[in-house]
Amino acid sequence: METNFSEKQLKDIDNKSSEKILRKCVHCGFCNATCPTYNLLGDELDGPRGRIYLIKDMIENNKPANEKIVKHIDRCLSCYSCMTTCPSGVNYMHLIDHGRAHIEKTYKRPFKERFIRSFLSLILPKPTNFKIILVLIFFLKPFTLFLPKNIKEMVNLMPTTIPKRKLSKMKVYPQTSKKRKKPVARVALLTGCVQKVISPQINEATIRLLNRHGIEVVVLKSIDCCGSLNYHLGKEKIAKETFKKNIISWYDEYLNAGLDAIISNTSGCGTTIKDYGFIFRSDKDLKKKAKKISDLTKDISEYLDDNVKLNFIPSEQTEKKYKIAYHSACSMQHGQKVHKKPINLIKKTGNEVIEIPEGHNCCGSAGTYNLLQRDIAKALLKNKVINIEKVQPEIISTGNIGCITQIANGTKIPILHTVEIIDWYTGGPKPDILKNI
Repeated sequence: METNFSEKQLKDIDNKSSEKILRKCVHCGFCNATCPTYNLLGDELDGPRGRIYLIKDMIENNKPANEKIVKHIDRCLSCYSCMTTCPSGVNYMHLIDHGRAHIEKTYKRPFKERFIRSFLSLILPKPTNFKIILVLIFFLKPFTLFLPKNIKEMVNLMPTTIPKRKLSKMKVYPQTSKKRKKPVARVALLTGCVQKVISPQINEATIRLLNRHGIEVVVLKSIDCCGSLNYHLGKEKIAKETFKKNIISWYDEYLNAGLDAIISNTSGCGTTIKDYGFIFRSDKDLKKKAKKISDLTKDISEYLDDNVKLNFIPSEQTEKKYKIAYHSACSMQHGQKVHKKPINLIKKTGNEVIEIPEGHNCCGSAGTYNLLQRDIAKALLKNKVINIEKVQPEIISTGNIGCITQIANGTKIPILHTVEIIDWYTGGPKPDILKNI
């Protein structure tokens, strides 16, 4: 794609990066073939190629965003399916992030939109705030009939209970393998903002599993959120403050006590943390630290498959084998290019793993997308559930809390995190959601 940035514009590092990305695009349209919103809506501007033109026009001509541009950019899921399909290596992720940041700087959204987005920014990344809201929603749910449709639908997506934590809060969870006196590795775990509130069992399964295999797990109190929720809302300044805090906290731990890896068990978070190095590429103080943090970060399935010899323990509870449909979260298969590893892990349990038809398509969760773009998210969920139920699984497994929450709203088939299955088959408890099957 031909570009016409001035020398002055190219002195800006974001413009320079975007210009290089734009030049790789050859207008082939392969990206549209696998774009969920393009296939659903049929509008060129709701596909990656159309959005690329919109972003190019904005940043190249230094034009403020308008209502039309914002509508089509907001409809992007950031599923990155286009990046898997693109034969030219166009890094659409960095381009759409640049576009969103430009929108927030140059476009004033209607008051209602500003309020909802600011509310989500204030609540979701902060576990304490999120817990308070969930308690309020519990009392509000009986009265949803009287709420505006969009607020009612957002409320209905929220859980009504907060599960009790079974593991006590600690900074260091020591290895528990009887075969070893010292840990074989030391890793930090990102416990997440939303996940630690609504599904603490995912973090607990991760810690138990790693500890049993001789790995010491560190959970830093200073880290709650990876920053991706705000980053994808276009709130770049708030997100970068979170990024910086995380980078400094983890890097200090790496220097002072040693870390072999940083484990993410939420694939959306892992995709963002692995991008810290790029985001701070021009920051003299942080670029080295950010790159190190990105290099250390592994999805839990990636780390287990590459580094851990799993000890599968036969028991009465694990004798029965199941048909498990594996949903490959977009941020996992497209964002991190991790797809086969979690499937390999589940196969090692002796269960049958079924890949879902049209598995490259998004379920509609996409961070806050199912709260902000409800109609599209519901259509994508419907398609996803139809494809899941075609293969008639007994269990659904995935690696992202957003997908778990979204898909659970569309089917009665139990869905859980892959690490919960691996924990169970290596000596951990049977997950509560599977007690009745």
